[in-house]
Amino acid sequence: MALLRLQVTGSDDVADELIGLLGAIPGVDHVEEVGDLMPHMDDEDSSSAGLPDDTAEGFHQIEVHAPNALAVERVRSVVEALARERGVAIEYDDTE
Repeated sequence: MALLRLQVTGSDDVADELIGLLGAIPGVDHVEEVGDLMPHMDDEDSSSAGLPDDTAEGFHQIEVHAPNALAVERVRSVVEALARERGVAIEYDDTE
């Protein structure tokens, strides 16, 4: 089973649409938006407190479990088609 991790830079609506589309792909058994697990260490008096990079609005991390290469290819096709259609940025995390 393959675990795909991707980041979507776009609205909540686009992320929700993508999650719904990926969950409907035959063979895909799990799609989940994962939260930021690291606590933010900025203190309220920090010069960078409240900057857009700190709030990460519009940034969504999604994990997809696909059982085989065909399902992985389908996931990538759906992701890329939605990115073109909605004008959002997609990045795959291939660190594993």
